[in-house]
Amino acid sequence: MPHSGALTKRQQNLALVTLIVAVVLEIVDLTIVNTALPAISADFGAGAEAVQWIVAGYALSFALLLMAGGRLGDSFGYRRMFLFGVAGFTLASAACGLARTAEELVAARLLQGATGAIMSPQALALMQVLFDPLERVRKLALFGLVGGLASIAGPVLGGILIDANLFDLGWRLIFLINLPVGLLALVSGWYFLPDRRSTRPAGFDAPGMALFGAAVLGLLWPLTRAEAGWGAREWAVLACAAPLFALGWRHVAARVAQHRPALFDPALLAILPFRLGIAISVAFAAANAGFLLTFAFALQAERGQSPLTTGLLHMPFGLGAMIGIAVLGRNFLPRYGKWVLVAGGATMTLAAGGVLAGIGLLALSWLALGPVLLLTRLGMGAPSGWIKPVSVAQVGNDHAGAASALLKTAQQLGAALGIALAGSVYFAWGKTLGLPPSTGAYTVIGALLVLCVIFAARLPVKIFTQR
Repeated sequence: MPHSGALTKRQQNLALVTLIVAVVLEIVDLTIVNTALPAISADFGAGAEAVQWIVAGYALSFALLLMAGGRLGDSFGYRRMFLFGVAGFTLASAACGLARTAEELVAARLLQGATGAIMSPQALALMQVLFDPLERVRKLALFGLVGGLASIAGPVLGGILIDANLFDLGWRLIFLINLPVGLLALVSGWYFLPDRRSTRPAGFDAPGMALFGAAVLGLLWPLTRAEAGWGAREWAVLACAAPLFALGWRHVAARVAQHRPALFDPALLAILPFRLGIAISVAFAAANAGFLLTFAFALQAERGQSPLTTGLLHMPFGLGAMIGIAVLGRNFLPRYGKWVLVAGGATMTLAAGGVLAGIGLLALSWLALGPVLLLTRLGMGAPSGWIKPVSVAQVGNDHAGAASALLKTAQQLGAALGIALAGSVYFAWGKTLGLPPSTGAYTVIGALLVLCVIFAARLPVKIFTQR
């Protein structure tokens, strides 16, 4: 394919459609599975640990390989790695749909996350190649809109597919539907994407990825074992997590000092808004993922709702999030700065508690829950939509790419942590106190959201004027 400067508008737009299809594939697959979890659990007789890993495994492998995925594109070509990622994601989706046991499904989800981490960074890199800076701003706004709609469509589509039960496939359709979409992206990418790579690839830090990956696994695996009870093995693995994190930190610091490729530059964390932005990203992603898992499971397990009803009840979430991101944050963030994040986090803290109490303890009607669902996502819109610009506001242009990748990695790791924490409490709660499990899960979710508010309140008052 010719250089971007020689592309016609039609060629550019066809390439853009290809990238949007891949983004939709990734986002929908991240959100669609929550609706299907009770059906998957019932079909396989899967325990709490397997259920959590079906969701958390995707986020974990995606997070751990995301930076490597970006470096692979730099080294071997964005188009080539995009096609490799899409092909791998499509095959992994087929493996999910054909899984015979919960263990096979978890393995396939790990592969989905890994190949998604290869596919995703190439989309933004190819945007650099395809469009001039001013055009890029408009196209990235389109990406944001499509991403928001895809996050709404995921649970709804999941509910429709499970309820329809076409060909008696049940929940398997939520994965198998990726096959025609993935094949479309492959064919389109082959014909319409330019073949480009970085002139100065940054190289890899495989030992750094291994150290931090082992540390995260050492933290998450014992958490998912809460229902079964902790023994010496779980405590021993958990005890290894902190030393592994320390070794990983020393490793990347030494690599940077030696001017060698490193997983990230520790100097970025000396910038207060970025350091707090990472903390907010982890805590908020954990609370959000834990809430969505609890919400989908509680509706079906505690209130007996169908997957379709569960999916449709996600729609006020999407509407509220879009208003929060596109209207409230856009108009108020430049004027009020950190207080928009504080107000959004506080709103979601209270409203999320109202939603989960309304499902379990209070047994509210769906008509009464609707406004609270909308309010929850209005509050969610401010942190989710504006963490990144706030975090990187004082990061120099030379570190912009690394900072963005680190933020996205933190969000995915936070999601995996939230699923492990909230899921463990949800599945263990009813056995201990006899209260609705959603009540127990909120103790974790609410605490994480309070942390978001505390971190946001510590941000500088004038974020966008200090350098």
